[in-house]
This record gives sequence, C-alpha cells and structure tokens, in this order.
Amino acid sequence: MNDLSSLRAVYDGRLLTEPADMAPFLTDWRGKWTGRAWAVAQPDTAGQVAAIVRWCHARRIPVVPQGGNTGLSGGATPDDSGAALLLSLRRLRRVREVDPLNNTMTLEAGLTLLEARQVAQSAGRLFPLSLAAEGSCTIGGNLATNAGGVQVLRHGNARELCLGLEVVTAEGELWSGLRGLRKDNTGYDLRDLYIGSEGTLGVITAAVLKLVPPPAAQVAAFVAVASPADAVELLQRAQAALGPRLTACELVSDVCLGLVERHMPACRSPLARRSPWYVLIELSEPRDEAAALAALASLLGDALEAGRVQDAAVSSSLAQFKALWALRENVSEAQGAEGRTIKHDIALPISRLADFITRTDAAIAARWPGLRLVTFGHLGDGNLHYNVSPPADRCGPAGSADAAWFLSHEADLNRLVHDAVAALGGSISAEHGLGVLRRDEAARYKSPVERALQAALKQALDPSGIMNPGKVM
Repeated sequence: MNDLSSLRAVYDGRLLTEPADMAPFLTDWRGKWTGRAWAVAQPDTAGQVAAIVRWCHARRIPVVPQGGNTGLSGGATPDDSGAALLLSLRRLRRVREVDPLNNTMTLEAGLTLLEARQVAQSAGRLFPLSLAAEGSCTIGGNLATNAGGVQVLRHGNARELCLGLEVVTAEGELWSGLRGLRKDNTGYDLRDLYIGSEGTLGVITAAVLKLVPPPAAQVAAFVAVASPADAVELLQRAQAALGPRLTACELVSDVCLGLVERHMPACRSPLARRSPWYVLIELSEPRDEAAALAALASLLGDALEAGRVQDAAVSSSLAQFKALWALRENVSEAQGAEGRTIKHDIALPISRLADFITRTDAAIAARWPGLRLVTFGHLGDGNLHYNVSPPADRCGPAGSADAAWFLSHEADLNRLVHDAVAALGGSISAEHGLGVLRRDEAARYKSPVERALQAALKQALDPSGIMNPGKVM
C-alpha cells in the first residue's frame, strides 16, 4: 500500500524514510509522546501538499500535518502504528504579498511566527500575535491550534488575526480563500472551520494576516497584589483607565516567581517585599513614552490609594521592559527545570477566576497536602495555566519512585481541576488545543448535541478519516 514509487510519480519533493532522518519529527516538544511514521514528506509548495494528500486519500493512508512541532497536547505526533505519513509544512516559506495600505500580509504556513513579525516590521507594521515559542512555532501551526499568547486581551487569538486561508482539503483539493477582506458575508465561513481544527479537517498552506500600526512606546509594570480578587479589580481599573492601550495583563503567583528566580539567575523581582500574587501590565502608547508612563503612574497611584495594590515597579527603559517580561515568560521553563509537572490550560469567565483559584487551591491542599500550585497566565482573557508540581522534597527524576508517586495522581487531579472549571462555565483547553492530551476528557464536558455536530463536520470534510486521526475527537 505504501508504494514509494507511486508516490514519487506524483511528488518529487523532499521525502525522508530512514529512521534517523525521521526521528526529530516523531517526538513532541515536551517529550511526552513518540510515534512512528512510514515516511516524512516536506513539500515546497501548496501544489505538492495537494498531490501528497490526494495520493494518501486514494489509498486511505493517514496524514499527520506538522508545523514547528512546538505543541503541548500531542496534536502533531503520529500514533505508534507506523501507518501514517507525517506531512511537515516547514518548507512552505514564501512571503506572497505584503499590503501596508490594507494592513495585511499573505504568508505561507512554514514561516515561523518570529519571521512573520519581522516581515510586518519591515513594512512598518506590527503582527501582534506573541508567543514564547515564536522562534520555532509556525504560522500554519498557530492557526491550526488557534494560538493565543500574551496580547489576546488587545488583539485576539490567531483566529481574529486571520482574514483568509489557503487549504488543502482531505481529498487533496486546493481551496484558495486568500481574501484580505474584513467584511465578506457570502455563505458559511470555511476559514473558521479550519482554524483551530488541529489538522483534522485539512491542511492550512497559506494565510492572509492582519497587521496594525506599531506603537510609539511600550511600558510595563510589575505589580504586587494580595489576592486574585485584587488582581481582577486591577484589571478592571486598567481597562477603564487605559482602554485599547492596555495590551497585556498577566497573573503570576509568588510560587512562580520563586521558581524563576531559582532557575534563572538573571531574573530577579524588582520589588522590595514578597507578595502572594503579582500582575504584569503592558501599555502600548500611540504617542510617546512620556504619555505611557504618565498613564500608568496615574492608574497605579489610584489603585495604591484604594488599597488594591501593595507595590509596583515600572519600566523606564527597553532593558527594564524586557526584564519585567522575563519574570513571566520564564515560568514554564523554570517549572520544567524544577522537575515533573501536571499542566492545565484552562479558560474561565474573568469574573470567576478568583473564585476558581480559591476553591480549587483548597480542594487540592485538602486531598494532596504539599503539592505546589504553579498558577500563572493571561488574566486579561481568562486563560490560566493552572499547573502542579510535587513537594520540594519529592522532585525525583523521571523513572524514580517520587515521579511515579506524583504522576499516579494525575488522572484524579485532572478530574478535580476540570470538574471545577466546568462548574464555573469554563473550558479545559484555552489555547493549547485538545490533541490527544485532552481528547477523551473533552467528551465528558461536551453535550451530546455538540459532539454530534462536530462528528458531522468531521464526516463531511474528511469522510475517509485520514486527517490526523485520533486527535481532537
């Protein structure tokens, strides 16, 4: 069935079949999943992608699309059957068009997010999607997972930053919807079906992305608050005072800060005293830095007077701006350096965040005393990374008794956290996607009607079931 000569008759691009050559594509970024594939294809054009998928469709060969392989839910890793062809999009790297007057750019899926931001910058514009993995994650992967990041508060998820797509369907047809239009009411929005579908409906090969004018100045403040409730109150004040100039509002616990300081020697709190919680605020000013600093000083002064803020440090240079952001951006890496983790990427109504943290912290402490809650995330859009680390004296390496003890509680811990999320009207996957990590759990929290509608979409767009099988559904 997997006849390379017949594939070569329709596709003459890069094809890897040796185990050593394929290995880097078969393990996910976290090292949690490793699969097998009978080949890795790296096409150079959308036409080649279409030819490969047509060939696979005719033979019912599973196709696993992959971008930068930086996902956190196993969505771009094949299973261990060895039946799938892994389709790497990294070589689709053309900048097809930049239109500053329309504030758009059309890029192929294999460009990294960093490269996309550089393309926008060279045109005097900003592409505001911002992720820690920007140097390796790709535009196609960002759209396939509907990536979020730190500026969703101001600019929205990847979905909101995309106007049009080019997609290879599950049957190998090439659909071009690369229209740079902000209004187009001409039927069902096919773009929105493919964004966030994690490669289970088709393969994104190019996109029209929104650009915005770059700010004249950016300043940040690292603010100590007593509780998550005070953090939410500060967010409300910031939105009222700053309006659209508020581009990010992040929550960081003192546990997170302690891990960063322990494992990242260059990172140090700018505040004189410790606090249970911190808020990182970013303001983007269209005028100048002086106006930005004045607006931030006014906000923080009012919050201090109202007793909602305990202390604050404001950046006055680019180096200080980056140093404040490093306290937030290095949390995941620091927790990884500490040892094994159990991660939760959840979304809640902002009004319920404080309630969730209070209730769930208490429930975990009562059932598993000593577990460390490493809570941080995007306060401005309700997305928490509610992670758990073992007690400091039980951080054994992988394979140790301590690691086995900790991970033996993962399923029960996930159920407790996700039940609490569902009870408060939240979602168990905010920006990381379901992949295989949350696929089965998600079924528990979706109604039969919702599951049936999603299954109908999958059947309609991928009737042979070859697109990224075993993921999402």
